[in-house]
This record gives sequence, structure tokens and C-alpha cells, in this order.
Amino acid sequence: MESVYLLLAIGLGSIFLLWILFYFVPVGLWFTALVSDVRISLLQLVLMRWRKVPPRIIVNSLITSTKAGLRLQRDDLEAHYLAGGHVQQVVNALISADKANIALDFKTATAIDLAGRDVLEAVQMSVNPKVIDTKKIAAVAKDGIQLLAMARVTVRANIAQLVGGAGEETVLARVGEGIVSSIGSAHSHKAVLENPDSISKVVLAKGLDSGTAFEILSIDIADIDIGKNIGAELQMDQANADKNIAQAKAEERRAMAVAHEQEMKAKAQESRANVIQAEAEIPKAIAEAFRSGNLGIMDYYKFRNIQADTTMRESIAENPSVDDTNKEL
Repeated sequence: MESVYLLLAIGLGSIFLLWILFYFVPVGLWFTALVSDVRISLLQLVLMRWRKVPPRIIVNSLITSTKAGLRLQRDDLEAHYLAGGHVQQVVNALISADKANIALDFKTATAIDLAGRDVLEAVQMSVNPKVIDTKKIAAVAKDGIQLLAMARVTVRANIAQLVGGAGEETVLARVGEGIVSSIGSAHSHKAVLENPDSISKVVLAKGLDSGTAFEILSIDIADIDIGKNIGAELQMDQANADKNIAQAKAEERRAMAVAHEQEMKAKAQESRANVIQAEAEIPKAIAEAFRSGNLGIMDYYKFRNIQADTTMRESIAENPSVDDTNKEL
């Protein structure tokens, strides 16, 4: 019984040791590379394990590139993997570029990959251009009519500008700016509706793809609609503003007139008060004149007669009918 357990332990240990051996010494992978015309030693495959580089990724990439007619170096692929790149994706991009007669070397492809861009997608976009639809862009012609335009931009990846070049957002922003500028320079919105391709010609002439990772092939106005009458709304707003200003100025003049009227009334009341106060001083002055001998009794009676005559004239002036009745009598 003990011998059975011993044989079982030896068998399991042997299997484990064989697994360890074939893990660090991938004989099957080495043989596959050998029959695929890829020269790589078993020692290099073992050292890849110690360098924490998966041998299968490197060997499969070498086999794929060799069968496609490309000669890549194992050290370059390992260095790109250790730098955090996508080795298989770079190899596929190089093969696609070679088949499409696109100038793309290994250094440029790895730089694009390490920059965070999908190099394989960029190559595919160079072969098959991509269509980008913009949102509706509002612009106002010189006659004040708003137009809502939507453009369809056909772009192709510019391999040479993928590292450091601007992305789709920049292209869309520049196209929108060009559409706004083109519509804004039109004298009438009708001219834009009749000939929308004039917008495309003006926008394309601006060289909007400069400094971007794309090459603009065409800009087509997919849809254009009439929006608001911005000119009329601005005129209405200006008229309302002028009306409010005129009303404010009129209210200011009215308030000044009311204040002036109140001031004149106050001055008139002050004058009447002064007159009444002066009239109140007359009896005192007459009494003082009697005491000082400056006024005699006959002078006083004459003054009283003149005063009575003046009162009667004022009464007749206020009631002319009384004077007519006296004449009839």
C-alpha cells in the first residue's frame, strides 16, 4: 500500500516537473516557429519568461509578419511590449499598410500605438475614408435670417500627423466655424439655399485639416433649414429699448415739471404769506403815524374812501352782472 502511494506521489511530481519544464522551455512553440521559417532559439524563449514577456505573442507576431513578407526583429517586438504597446495590433497595421501601399515603418507604427491611438484603425481609415456628421450649426446671413445647416465631412487618416495631430473634435469645430463664416458673409439667405455647395467650396478652401490627424476629402451640406428672423427680433428689441428710454426720459421731464410746479406754488404761498404779514403791519403803521403827527384825520378818511372805492371796483370786476343791473337802474 505504501508503495502505491509512493508511486502516485512520484507520478504527480513528475507531471508537475514536466509542466514547469515545458512552461519555461516552450518546445512546441519553438517547433512551430521553426517550421514557419522563424529562427529563434530555445534559450531566447526561456529568457523571455524571465523578462516577463509572453513568448507566444512575440513568436506569433514574428510568424504573421514573416508570412506577410515583412522582416521584423524580435528585440524590437519585445521592446515595444515592455513599453506597454500592443504588439499584435502593430504587426497587423504594418501588414495592412504594406498591402495597401501605404508608407508606414515599424518606428512610426509603434510611436502611434504608444501615443494612445489605434494604429490599425488609422490604417483602415486611410484605405476606407470615414464619414463624420456634424450637429446642426446655426448661422445668420446678412439679411438677418438664421439658417440651420448640417454637414457631412469625409476624412482620411493622415499617418504622418497621427502623433501630435488634433482629433475629430477639432475638425468638426473648424468645419462649424467655416460654415458660420460662409453663411454670415452671404448677402441673402436665399442665395445660400439656392447654392449650398458654395459653403463647401469656401470651407474646403480654408485648409481646415492643417495640423490635424486627418485629411478632409469633401464637405457636403446634408441638410439646411430656415430658422428665426434674427434681424427682425433684434430690430424689435432695439425699438423696445428705444421706447423704454423715451418713456424714462418723458417720466424724468414730467417729474421735473411737477417739482418745478410745486416749487412755484411754494414760492407763491410764501409771497402771499409775506403780503398778509405786510398788510397786518399797516394798522400799526397808521397808528404810529397818528401818534407821531404824520397822518391827519382827513388824510385817513381819504385813505378809507380810496380803499372802499378799490374794494367796490374789485367786486364789480368779479361780478359784471351787478354792474349791468346798476346801469339799468
